[in-house]
Amino acid sequence: MSLEIKVPEVGESITEVTISEWFKQDGDYVEMDEIICELESDKASFELNAEASGVLQIKAQAGETLEVGAVICVIDTEADKDSRSAGEEQTDDSKSVKEEHTNDSKSVGEEHTNDSKSVGEEHTGEVVEMRVPEVGESITEVTLATWIKQDGDYVELDENIADIDSDKASFELPAEANGILHPVAQEGDVLEIGALICKIEVTDAASASDTKKVPVSEAAQGAQPNRAGPDYAKGHPSPAAAKILSEKGIPPADVDGSGVAGRITKEDAVAAQVKTSSPPQQQVKTAEPAPTVPSGQRNQRREKMSSLRKTIARRLVAAKNETAMLTTFNEVDMKPIMDIRSKYKEKFKEKKEVGLGFMSFFTRAVCLALQEWPAVNAMIDEQEIVYNDFCDISIAVSSPKGLVVPVIRNAEMLSFEGIEKEVVRLAVKAREGKLSIEEMTGGTFTITNGGIFGSMLSTPIINQPQSAILGMHNIVERPVVVDGEIVVRPIMYVALSYDHRIVDGRESVSFLYRVKEFLEDPARMLVGI
Repeated sequence: MSLEIKVPEVGESITEVTISEWFKQDGDYVEMDEIICELESDKASFELNAEASGVLQIKAQAGETLEVGAVICVIDTEADKDSRSAGEEQTDDSKSVKEEHTNDSKSVGEEHTNDSKSVGEEHTGEVVEMRVPEVGESITEVTLATWIKQDGDYVELDENIADIDSDKASFELPAEANGILHPVAQEGDVLEIGALICKIEVTDAASASDTKKVPVSEAAQGAQPNRAGPDYAKGHPSPAAAKILSEKGIPPADVDGSGVAGRITKEDAVAAQVKTSSPPQQQVKTAEPAPTVPSGQRNQRREKMSSLRKTIARRLVAAKNETAMLTTFNEVDMKPIMDIRSKYKEKFKEKKEVGLGFMSFFTRAVCLALQEWPAVNAMIDEQEIVYNDFCDISIAVSSPKGLVVPVIRNAEMLSFEGIEKEVVRLAVKAREGKLSIEEMTGGTFTITNGGIFGSMLSTPIINQPQSAILGMHNIVERPVVVDGEIVVRPIMYVALSYDHRIVDGRESVSFLYRVKEFLEDPARMLVGI
């Protein structure tokens, strides 16, 4: 019996995914629930598990973009491990025949310069041209992100040689033959589908150990590299490093390489500085003074936007263009909360094994206020307004790859301990890039804290399809009037951006003022008044 494994539903707004990596090969025996591949969407990465035990038959390759519900592989559940061993031999034989036929067909029409070579010599005379593959019906161009292998390296069939980015996902480029790699495109180049990306000078696999790291000029002539000393690659930049040095106008000879055998890496090129010499003495004219020439450097650096950054940019622009967004402000006296934290934070951490931060107070205050003003917790779905009787609070977190917004589910039911532990768990996963699709979708209201970076005031952008977002800022001691007297208090400005199509001015101002009341008198959160 053959069981079809299809692309699962991974989020309400996600219609397609990209296969980033296969952990199992075609013909492998897999166990039920074993991880067989990794999938990527424009929001996160997640793993695909085998739905049964059996022999795997792969239907879509790494780098392909599939719609939700498309067949990704088939598992033969009637096969067992013993039959797999016999089947692998047959598969390998058929694969060899297929490769031989493919190589023969590629050689037709090509010039054979090595006919006089004896059997067993490393170069076959065949050159395989690799072009940008089809990666999705809506994708017309890709960006060459990183060369995993360098010019002159020996590569094996199906070995990953480069990483390629599209506007939806990243994927690997496997080698199409055994041989010497000669890149044509450089890191950072934008290439159309079908464009030439590299060439592979085909060699016998048995000579792999003798042909690794052959420079391009020597590989083309069949010469052996000179490796008399440990610094044979000194002064030779990688393709990415060469491009950066060229833009800076720095000769490779002026850069000390930190790579293998002294090779200049991309990091070396980024850190390299133009060597400046003392300017010659200029003759001073008595009638007209010489102009002053600034001696500062004027370097520039360009980087391609990542797929995640493009998605963030697209969503933020859409929020500005598709919502009637307004922002209302207020200020909060943070002294009562700071007094509670100073008094109980040590005992809280000792007993609960988590710190008592500001986020638990704000999340609790927001949940209580949302229950009083449900429009702030609602969203528009075409011609209807959807009201939520639960509070799924999205927390904006800055990760190495960009802004992500994981969700605290049913935050209205959590204690201060539960909120703090969930904030820590999601923040750690965000920094490690391990957040799942489920953990980043479905929020009803967002809290963002620009104060940790020193922001005094801002107008946060709504996280669609939500209708509002609360912005926290830094705490500054300011003079305020209390009971007719001027006193100094730790003050935080808070901002509520909201969609005026759903939330009226009375509701937005009243909601934010209610949050202020809860924060300035935390006892209200205990008794609900």
